[in-house]
Amino acid sequence: MFRVKFIMKGGLLCLAMILVSCATGGGATPVSTAVPAGPEWTRGGTHERFHDFMYLTAVGSGNSRRAAEINAIGQLVAIFGMDIQVDERLRESYQEVMRSGAAATWTHDVALERDVVIEAGMDNLIGAEIGDFWETRRNSYALAVMNRARAVQIYSEMIRANQEIIDGLTNMSAAERNTLDGFSRYQFAAVIADMNISYGAVLSVIGAPQYAQGLRRGDDFRRGAQEIATAIPISVNVRNDRAGRIQGAFAAAFSDLGFRTGGTSPRYVLDVDIVLLPTDHPGARVIFTRMELNANLIDTSTGAVLLPYSFNVREGHATQSEAENRTFLVAEQRINNEYREMLSNYLSQLIPR
Repeated sequence: MFRVKFIMKGGLLCLAMILVSCATGGGATPVSTAVPAGPEWTRGGTHERFHDFMYLTAVGSGNSRRAAEINAIGQLVAIFGMDIQVDERLRESYQEVMRSGAAATWTHDVALERDVVIEAGMDNLIGAEIGDFWETRRNSYALAVMNRARAVQIYSEMIRANQEIIDGLTNMSAAERNTLDGFSRYQFAAVIADMNISYGAVLSVIGAPQYAQGLRRGDDFRRGAQEIATAIPISVNVRNDRAGRIQGAFAAAFSDLGFRTGGTSPRYVLDVDIVLLPTDHPGARVIFTRMELNANLIDTSTGAVLLPYSFNVREGHATQSEAENRTFLVAEQRINNEYREMLSNYLSQLIPR
């Protein structure tokens, strides 16, 4: 834009203008300072190299190249509507199994690269990349692209490999099934099934729904895990208990997770030992009682301690009996607050054999 400046001097009005003319007499050529329009793809148009029939695309923007690229990938992910949440504890164990090669014990032929399976998550798209970039002084734009043919190959193979692992995990005898190992195998199968559902969503959007047909959801296998838990009696044996208070607290933790307690000749036993130690202090008005508690979850078939748990507490009162009563109360509360979560974490991280 030209600026017009009026100068008042000696009563005369002088107009100063800047004119640009062509020296050859070919006419005036205006000088434009407008910012050139960006590529058509930044405005939702088609990219000249990434056509819709071959690629799925999404545009992202931000105040830096990195921000624009992250936003573009996020926009691409959003197309698939992946809202399945995988238990992170189970997923970490699943990744550990895949890295260690333990999946080979459940299947004969998993040709898929382990690293590919490990990196496949709910918030990632394997095969997605940044295909183009453009920026102005204020904004950056990135184009996320996914090759449809390559994505069909990758995701259909991941589903095939994962399905083979699921079959290997859940194909076992009744004796193998009704164990904590069988329980963990069904939990793992549920995580992998959830992953397959997300991969199936990708295939459906890119035009290959036939590879996602017949997939079972993770909830199917979680129900199987709960059926196993119900079929596994776990005995809770407590020495030196007081009115069954400690036994009841531990039993509640197991029942909250779907397990039965009691039964005859159980495969699993929680062995709990309580020791009470009076800690009198001569001349003191308060009498203290100390409790030392040790609890071991044992597999009776091998004698192995699966989950150790221990703590000690001390409570005081004017009488010995009330000091002991308060000690049991605090111990009971501590078990209620701690053991269920500890047991749940153990079962979630238990790597099936």
